[in-house]
Amino acid sequence: MTEPARFDRGHTDDLMTFLAASPTPYHAVATAAERLEKAGFRQVTETDAWDGTKGGKYVLRGGAIIAWYVPEGAAPHTPFRIVGAHTDSPNLRVKPLPDTGAHGWRQVAVEIYGGPLLNSWLDRDLGLAGRLTLRDGSTRLVVVDRPLLRVPQLAIHLDRTVTADGLKLDKQRHMQPVWGLGHDVRDGDLIAFLEETAGVPAGEVTGWDLMTHSVEPPAYLGRDRELLAGPRMDNLLSVHAGTAALAAVASSSSQPASIPVLAAFDHEENGSQSDTGADGPLLGNVLERSVFARGGSYEDRARAFAGTVCLSSDTGHAVHPNYAERHDPTHHPRVNGGPILKVNVNNRYATDGSGRAEFTAACEAADVPFQSFVSNNSMPCGTTIGPITAARHGIRTVDIGVAILSMHSVRELCGADDPFLLANALTTFLEG
Repeated sequence: MTEPARFDRGHTDDLMTFLAASPTPYHAVATAAERLEKAGFRQVTETDAWDGTKGGKYVLRGGAIIAWYVPEGAAPHTPFRIVGAHTDSPNLRVKPLPDTGAHGWRQVAVEIYGGPLLNSWLDRDLGLAGRLTLRDGSTRLVVVDRPLLRVPQLAIHLDRTVTADGLKLDKQRHMQPVWGLGHDVRDGDLIAFLEETAGVPAGEVTGWDLMTHSVEPPAYLGRDRELLAGPRMDNLLSVHAGTAALAAVASSSSQPASIPVLAAFDHEENGSQSDTGADGPLLGNVLERSVFARGGSYEDRARAFAGTVCLSSDTGHAVHPNYAERHDPTHHPRVNGGPILKVNVNNRYATDGSGRAEFTAACEAADVPFQSFVSNNSMPCGTTIGPITAARHGIRTVDIGVAILSMHSVRELCGADDPFLLANALTTFLEG
């Protein structure tokens, strides 16, 4: 069937490429950095002295990236306009002693990261990816993007209660994947396999940050392909849109009125409290050093922060056709209805009236529709990096995102047009 004429799907096609290339936060920031390099950005090292010259710069730290563009003539007190996002997703992560097994099965010991929908990881073909740390302190990215692991579900014949009582999974006993056969479990086998895969000499890896991922690629879904199914859209969808928006602003012939910034953090799914999380010092340090590198004082820093606005972009909940009663009865965000503005009066989201006006202005200028999201009063509300950013840095922050289904599943679902609409709104926002 011929696809109906809707929006240009080039952006969504590119998102699919980005998702497939980014099975871990470390790969996500490397992919974002590569794209920014093509737009003229250059990496700066935190241990070096910085200059205040015009142009695009970025800092990489672990699974986080902070990138910014200094326009011609920017004063030390020029405010920032920030797109905030996070690079991590719930998954299964390899333990320090990974080699295990029982009853002739070889298994990998994993720990549960964040809050995944555990049942979605069952009977999936899983790959393995992450970061290897060598004896000299250097790191090497590794990815096994083929069926390597599987968490096998118990057959219904051995658990006749599952139909009546529902599936009940023990995180320790039921979630350890298999990766082969053998009665003798040998310590070091998994890391030796990954050393060979990464082209690292045997015995050189002394540390690792490894996690599983589904090897099934992103795909359009539906009769008219108006939906997108894929992994890690919470929240690489926003990282991709923010990267595209920042590159577009930096490449434009017109100079932005403020200093546009992309801040993509790690560890949002477990509280953001790390040196690469939103509750750490990374963003504040980068913004301050940018002010001081342009000859600014503490007074200039205070003026710049006072005029700064951050859009905290993270996925939210579209109305579920099978569980509509779980949503607020008057707020039913739809997929392909444009980005959502998230509101919670108890500050689980950072949006207030002035923030709504800021986002409205960006969407109207970009000719992008948007929707409002608020939780059902009887349901607990999630949170984002938004309130953390606002409280830690004193920055006016607005929580937004794209409405999806199956959040925290191994494969999530969004409207195929919404990523494009979000990127357009972010571009207009960063232009100031």
